[in-house]
Amino acid sequence: MLKKEVILEGLDCANCAAKIEDEVNKLNGVKAYMNFMNKTLTLETESEQEYKNTLQQVKTIVHKHEPDVVVKEKSVNKSNKKVLILEGLDCANCAAKIEAQTQSLEGVNSATVDFVSKKLTIEAVDKKEFGKILGEVTSIVNKLEPDVKIVYAEKKKVNKSIVMLEGLGCANCAAKMEKEISGLEGVEFAAVDFVSKKLTLEISPKVNRSELNEKIEGIVKKIEPDVKVIFEENNSKTKINENNEEEEEGVNKKEIIRLVVGGAIFAVGIIFNFQNWLELTLFIISYIIVGGEVVLRAIKGIARGQVFSEHFLMSIATIGAFFVGEYPEGVAVMLFYLVGELFQDIAVGHSRKSISALMDIRPDYANLKVGDEIRKVSPEEVNIGDIIIVKPGEKVPLDGKVIEGNSMVDTAALTGESVPRELEPGNDALSGFINKNGVLTIEVTKDFGDSTVSKILDLVQNASSRKAPTEKFITKFARSYTPIVVFGALALAIIPPLVIPGATFSTWIYRALVFLVISCPCALVISIPLGFFGGIGGASKRGILVKGSNYLEALNNVETVVFDKTGTLTKGVFEVVNINSQIDFTNEKLIEYAAFAESHSSHPIALSILKVYNKDVDITKIEDYEEIAGHGILAKVGGKEILAGNSKLMNKENIKYQEVETLGTIVHVAVDKKYAGNIVISDAVKEDSADAIKGLKALGVRNTVMLTGDSKAVGEKIATQLGIDKVYTELLPADKVEKIEALDAKKSHKGKIVFVGDGINDAPVLARADIGMAMGGLGSDAAIEAADIVIMTDEPSKIVTAIKVAKRTRKIVMQNIVFALGVKAIFLALGAVGVATMWEAVFADMGVAIIAILNAMRVMNTKSI
Repeated sequence: MLKKEVILEGLDCANCAAKIEDEVNKLNGVKAYMNFMNKTLTLETESEQEYKNTLQQVKTIVHKHEPDVVVKEKSVNKSNKKVLILEGLDCANCAAKIEAQTQSLEGVNSATVDFVSKKLTIEAVDKKEFGKILGEVTSIVNKLEPDVKIVYAEKKKVNKSIVMLEGLGCANCAAKMEKEISGLEGVEFAAVDFVSKKLTLEISPKVNRSELNEKIEGIVKKIEPDVKVIFEENNSKTKINENNEEEEEGVNKKEIIRLVVGGAIFAVGIIFNFQNWLELTLFIISYIIVGGEVVLRAIKGIARGQVFSEHFLMSIATIGAFFVGEYPEGVAVMLFYLVGELFQDIAVGHSRKSISALMDIRPDYANLKVGDEIRKVSPEEVNIGDIIIVKPGEKVPLDGKVIEGNSMVDTAALTGESVPRELEPGNDALSGFINKNGVLTIEVTKDFGDSTVSKILDLVQNASSRKAPTEKFITKFARSYTPIVVFGALALAIIPPLVIPGATFSTWIYRALVFLVISCPCALVISIPLGFFGGIGGASKRGILVKGSNYLEALNNVETVVFDKTGTLTKGVFEVVNINSQIDFTNEKLIEYAAFAESHSSHPIALSILKVYNKDVDITKIEDYEEIAGHGILAKVGGKEILAGNSKLMNKENIKYQEVETLGTIVHVAVDKKYAGNIVISDAVKEDSADAIKGLKALGVRNTVMLTGDSKAVGEKIATQLGIDKVYTELLPADKVEKIEALDAKKSHKGKIVFVGDGINDAPVLARADIGMAMGGLGSDAAIEAADIVIMTDEPSKIVTAIKVAKRTRKIVMQNIVFALGVKAIFLALGAVGVATMWEAVFADMGVAIIAILNAMRVMNTKSI
């Protein structure tokens, strides 16, 4: 059970308190305990969703008895929360049992087990209770899973950090850094993202950070001496990003100046007919200006044992050209190499800025209200319960509830939706929304570290650290490919002159140099990660958060999509789906009569009717009101007798009514003993659910399955309506895991199973599926924590979009692999037989790299998806 406390501000009537407690306890699936002295009402519900529904009903009940009482959710005191790590937990079913039994303990407000991270989060009523609670939790865990070890999260925590690698310009070198740093003691995980120039680390807490930082810096400097290593703890992320942008602009300007000056001298040497010594002098000066830095880097690399780098290949090829008398070609190759590098930097920088623009949802400040004063502070300084002001044009800095003001907000950064939504008092305001017109006063409900914007930033920024199999293969391939080609070039330079009659060393050395120029694997090493990087960014623009390129690639092999029903394919709330009035009545009048009859009820059905009526009910018109248990309501309004209820009520009053064949709840209405019509109330299917199923089948998904705890009749009706292939009904959460395992046993070797749930109570199933996809509910904590992919808009059709993005990404990645390897293979063969010169070799290297990078950048374009 989920326990939460509600504060009833201004409650001063003990008799009213007793009535409120009694009425709340009559609600379906709710237990309530009133503490009049503390003015708190403790609610016990089965789930977070049921709690939210119950809270609305509680407010109605309270305001009926005490209109001036303000109902507030009690903020969670962080000291009342503990996180435990369940080491060795590998049974999703046992995780669900541990969660259920822990929630039922006395003194526990709530307990959740995240099977993916093996975390048990406990919220106690009072922190003094933790000693007793932890002892009982240990007994529960030992009984269900004797081999599981309980560790405090604070002791187990793996430290995450980001290291910026300023000046990193070699993708191949980035792969080498990643490999060596991953092998360091105390490093649990390391990933270098060449595009963002970022090293992501997960470090054991026992390791000496200063010593490890020295080793990391040593590895980076050994491979790339000019790279500046900036550790996150010494620099703010904003400052690092600013430095990166300034550095890129500075480097580009220097390269352009070098290219213009060196190119001008090279052009003079080509155009005019100078004596040999003067011509050679001009070409050498041009070469030093253009390629001096490249040669210097190659020499430093060799001194550190890093021989097979792109700088080494270009240096050997161009200096070799001078030795065989091809001066213009030696300078031209270096010149075009640097032009290619410049275009490559611009292309990668453009892609990086696209992602940076996507990340622009991070708020810079918050307007904190302290008394009558407004202070501009960092979002990290604001606490739960504080009041903040958001003015027009500003970003909402932290998650909270609107307590004053109305405004339209732009949610595109979180959802990808262009249509603004309206916020009014009582609505949730999520960090990352942009306020459009009115001033909003918001009570903060989450710290910045736990806010929606913070979690999304962390998700998207670190997605590239989880690499797809294709990326890993290309990285390994590049490490082997370059040395093989270098030794192949050496053999090409030496063996033919020794075995072929009439062959000269100068001819074959030139061919070997052409071979070397072509061999650099930059096109693959940069464009493949850039393709996945762009795919994740493109999905994010559509409100789809992918936690890693491995999950994006896995979406290409989806065979079966399994859906939870409530909150995934349906809206999860009662709604009026049909109004059927009789001849003498209109639909509007029917709803009005029903609204008056239901105005004193707090039942979800009554609330759904009042919501559709959407007007204030004038209760002074109600002359008499009687609730007939198990039947419905009798009310006298303006001299008319209104009956609203089920078929039993109609039969009891001898009123002929219209039979309706539907799976929803039917509310029949009669006025002065005359049948007025009926209202059908149901958990409505989402508008795009049917389109989602059609779209999945069009993409080649073989099976669509629905799992639900609902009755067989309801489940089968919805499955038929939506065109779902198979439905399993009346399931408990543990049963859903079993069904996923049964489906998993039938899939093909490469096939993947996707489970789509609402992220609140589906954590075990999300974890068990190959790809867990959650309806994020605009920032549901459970969804973001448990799933591999989060759909921020709650639209099932976004599953189709996610697969389309994945297929488009793979298509572009495969194009780059085939194109790069194909062109290089052709030119390596042409170079070996003497057809291709260094001019063609430059195209085969830098030209291919630029084309591949530009092609990879197309993934960011979501308009064509």
